[in-house]
Amino acid sequence: SNKVEGIWFSLPLPLSFSFLSLFFVFGFGDCLIVMMWRGVCFGGQICRALSSSAGEQQGSRLLGQKGFVASLVEMIPDWIERAVVHKAHDRVHQGGEMVLEVRPENTIKVLSFLKKYSGAQFQSFIDITAVDYPQRENRFRVVYNLLSLKYNARIRVQTNVNETTALESATKLYPGADWFEREVWDMYGVFFYNHPDLRRILTDYGFEGHPQRKDFPLSGFVEVRYDDTEKRVVTEPVEITQEYRSFDYSTPWDIFPDTLKKAIPASTVKSQ
Repeated sequence: SNKVEGIWFSLPLPLSFSFLSLFFVFGFGDCLIVMMWRGVCFGGQICRALSSSAGEQQGSRLLGQKGFVASLVEMIPDWIERAVVHKAHDRVHQGGEMVLEVRPENTIKVLSFLKKYSGAQFQSFIDITAVDYPQRENRFRVVYNLLSLKYNARIRVQTNVNETTALESATKLYPGADWFEREVWDMYGVFFYNHPDLRRILTDYGFEGHPQRKDFPLSGFVEVRYDDTEKRVVTEPVEITQEYRSFDYSTPWDIFPDTLKKAIPASTVKSQ
C-alpha cells in the first residue's frame, strides 16, 4: 500500500511507480505540494529523492553508479579491463558517466551481457564513434554508447584497436549499429567483420584514405568540381593557389595617411 497524506491506494510496484511518475510530469504544481507533504512512497519505500537536497540526490545517484559498476566487475571480471565513473563531480546531471574499458575480442560479449542482464537492460543503442590518438600503439578508441530506459541510465563501453585489428559487428545484437559502424569505417578505417554491408557512407565512390585520422591532410588529396566543357563532375588532385599578399599593419584610427593629410585642409580638422 502507498500513502499520500492520508489517501490510501494499493497498486503493484511497477504500476505505482508509473502512476507517480506521470503525476510528477503532468501535475508539476501538485507535485511540489507532495514534496512538502513528504508522503510519497514507491512500493513501501519512502522516496527521499523528492524531499532531499540536490547534493544528497547527486550522492545517492553516484553511489548507485559505483555499486553497479563494481557489481559488473565482480560478475564478468575476465571481460572488463577497467571500470570507472567519469566526471563524478558533475552536479548538473547528478552523478557521473559509467565507463567500461574492454579488450577488442570481448566487446560483443560485454554488449550482449549489458543488453540481456535483467539488472542492466541497456537495450537502446545510441551510437558508435571513435577517437584517433596517433601516438599510441592502438591508436583508435572505439566507443559504444548505450541507454537503459528501464533504469534511466547510460553507459559507455570502449575498446582500443590499431589499423589492422578488426572488431566484430554489433549489428546482430543492435541492428541500429549498421550505419554507425559504416561511418567509423569510412572516417577512421576501423574494420567490422560480419557486417552485412560495410561500405563508405559519407565520402564519395573511389575515395582514398580516412578523413578523421589525425595524419590525414586538412586539404585532402583530391578536389571535386563541375567541368562545364565536359558537362560532368570531375575529380582532380588538389591544387591550392596562394596569392602574394602584403600586410600593412598600420591603422587609420591612429594617424591619417600622408595623402589624406594633404587633401584635407587643416582648417576642417577639429582638435580632439
